[in-house]
Amino acid sequence: LFPYSSKGEMMDNRFATALVIACVLSLISTIYMAASIGTDFWYEYHTLSPAENVSEAGRSIWEEFVSEEADEKTYTDALFRCNGTVGLWRRWITVPKNSHWYSPPETDMTTNCISFSLSDQFMEKYVEPGNHNSGTDLNRTYLWRLQFLLPFVSLGLMCFGALIGLCACACRSLYPAIATGVLHFLAGLCTLGLVGCYVAGIELLHQKLPLPDDVRGEFGWSFCLACVSAPLQFMAAALFIWAARTNRKEFTLLKAYRVA
Repeated sequence: LFPYSSKGEMMDNRFATALVIACVLSLISTIYMAASIGTDFWYEYHTLSPAENVSEAGRSIWEEFVSEEADEKTYTDALFRCNGTVGLWRRWITVPKNSHWYSPPETDMTTNCISFSLSDQFMEKYVEPGNHNSGTDLNRTYLWRLQFLLPFVSLGLMCFGALIGLCACACRSLYPAIATGVLHFLAGLCTLGLVGCYVAGIELLHQKLPLPDDVRGEFGWSFCLACVSAPLQFMAAALFIWAARTNRKEFTLLKAYRVA
């Protein structure tokens, strides 16, 4: 039995290594996901001359941007003209610090930030942005709501999986790690769904409100963190499930060998 015990000890080390790697991947993906949710650089608009855009006509747009009555078209136009940035929770524009009708455009810029309220997150999107009489755009409405809900579902599943993992450590058993792996897999699907919903929502919005010729839009680093988090969650899930299932199979074979 000594050679078999040595072999079994080597396998235990292999499982332990897989679990350590899975835990590290899970921790990194959780940090990335939390940072992605908490930051606002999901999509960025770059204007060639933002200072000139905030003229007498443009000033009224960014003043409406900070008002509570600003609709989707109003704040999107301001984002186009003023180097805007959009996150899951807030939107930003860049404007001169002191813009007056009697002074030339300034190069000293500052940012104005407005948060999306909870009602904004669940507000209906219209077929023609800003036109309340054009009917509800169901695709954009549900994509917007999902991109708000899915990241929290993903983080919740990972935290619950981590709790199950701690219980498994307390019980000194690898078998509950299967549940941890399944929860990480579901979290990865939620993160992947979040990324897909956000991309689809941006594309549909730009079909309704095309970018001006002097404006360039691109996904920001907050969006990239979410994109990286999804494969890390899938890899952690695969390692958790593999370690638990293989260890269970080895344990069953060991019991059968000892009985024989």
